[in-house]
Amino acid sequence: MAGNSQRRGAMRKDGTKKGSTVGSGGQRRAALQGRGPTPKATERPHHPAARRERAKAKSAASMSASGRKPAARSGGRRSGGSMLMGRNPVVEALRAHVPASALYVQAKLEADDRWREAMRLAVAAAIPILEVAKTELDRMTEGGVHQGMVLTMPEYQYSDAEDLEQHTLLVALDGVTDPRNLGAIARSAAAFGAGGIVIPTRRSVGVTASGWKTSAGALARVPVAQVGNLTRALQAYQKAGFTVIGLTADADATLDSLPAGTLADPVIVVIGAEGEGLSRLVGETCDWRVSIPMVAGVESLNASVAAGIVLQAVFSARS
Repeated sequence: MAGNSQRRGAMRKDGTKKGSTVGSGGQRRAALQGRGPTPKATERPHHPAARRERAKAKSAASMSASGRKPAARSGGRRSGGSMLMGRNPVVEALRAHVPASALYVQAKLEADDRWREAMRLAVAAAIPILEVAKTELDRMTEGGVHQGMVLTMPEYQYSDAEDLEQHTLLVALDGVTDPRNLGAIARSAAAFGAGGIVIPTRRSVGVTASGWKTSAGALARVPVAQVGNLTRALQAYQKAGFTVIGLTADADATLDSLPAGTLADPVIVVIGAEGEGLSRLVGETCDWRVSIPMVAGVESLNASVAAGIVLQAVFSARS
């Protein structure tokens, strides 16, 4: 019945009250203490930032022990080499037999036709395939759009300018900054018998993965020399017996108007940047300045297209 204090459980016995009682703080002190401020990411052993710090410290210690300085990363370059990111660029580079050092693939990446072809081509070329986390690819590409796939290349070994003197047809690039132009010019150079390409170290494109891809393997057959001063390099070639022919839109002469036998002798063809043409000092150094006859009112040709036309003309004159 209601209010029956005699039934079992109706009355709470002393000492059985739930929850905290007077003086319980001392018994549960550990449970009441806070954990303090959250540690920094680099202080948490399993945090990616902490792992990167440990790797950086290990690399620095290794470099210090060997007496070498770590290579700085800039743009697409990594440890002195270069990289291609994105599924289409990677597949196209592998098709062109780019001398890659490793293929990095995002872990648990959804496979498609490009992924499968990249795997097949990499295995056929004996290129190491490394499966890494997306965060690692983000770090490698500095936040670039990699689509879960990155192809790295070792540093290109440039030839000495003097070593190219053994050939009778060379190409020099003055202010060409697009790596695709370099790759396309290398293809024309290989097709028409040029023995090498000369580029300056400053304000000029270098051999990159993009250039390798565009060259379709031609850069493996046509050596590239990098010089500190293109004007002085051209003067050295002149002393070695080369005729320097600069291609410029404002010249009145053409290849056909040159003295007979000029193109049969050792020749170095200088190609300037699209629009800007040859720099002043390089233009003044040239023995001849020629242009490509075109319809009036047409703008200058792309550097690689112009190089292909001139190299074919030299090849025909020697045939």
